[in-house]
Amino acid sequence: MQNNKVLVVDDDAHIAELIKLYFEKEGFTVATASNGREAVEKFKSESPAIIILDVMMPEMDGWDVCREIRKTSNVPIIMLTAKGETFDKVLGLELGADDYMVKPFETKELIARVKAVLRRSDTKDADAAKEINYNNLSINLSNYELKINGKITEIPPKELELLFFLASNPNRVFTREQLLEEVWGFDYFGDSRTVDVHIKRLREKLENVEDANWQLKTVWGVGYKFEVR
Repeated sequence: MQNNKVLVVDDDAHIAELIKLYFEKEGFTVATASNGREAVEKFKSESPAIIILDVMMPEMDGWDVCREIRKTSNVPIIMLTAKGETFDKVLGLELGADDYMVKPFETKELIARVKAVLRRSDTKDADAAKEINYNNLSINLSNYELKINGKITEIPPKELELLFFLASNPNRVFTREQLLEEVWGFDYFGDSRTVDVHIKRLREKLENVEDANWQLKTVWGVGYKFEVR
């Protein structure tokens, strides 16, 4: 986990210090805030990986803090409250909270939930990194799906991988040899014309894309690039 900073927001200094102590034992870095306004400031300055957010606080309550943070960020948030009504749980989740715990709670359970939420967040980030979107073009390497003009288009795996690689590096020119190495792998000993064939097939699939501000372009004497205008 690259960022392991936890922001703990609670106006009860004893609870905040207890959470801080347990999380630091687990190897987390912990920042604390004692009210809602300080929480928003600390969120901006500390860039935490996750926020543990009490609901009932002075100046700004947890609901308002959650609303404010969700205007600019999808950072995971776990809400804490002494209230256990269903309404509170639903409201927290509707505002964008990722999980919810009712006081009193076991610190070990809170740590387990934080780790679970961070794992889900890491997975979503990884999946997002495997999807690229341009005008009327969506290339998803997680499920090997290509959408053109919003419709799924059948495509062989290597063609999709080639398109994904080029689209991941817009306006950069690659030789056929570089594309063979990057897409087919170091152990591929085939003819470089393999790339030409795959590019030709991709162009046939992409020729009717509406309002495209991009194109697969041949750079004569060099290779190919995914040009974005």
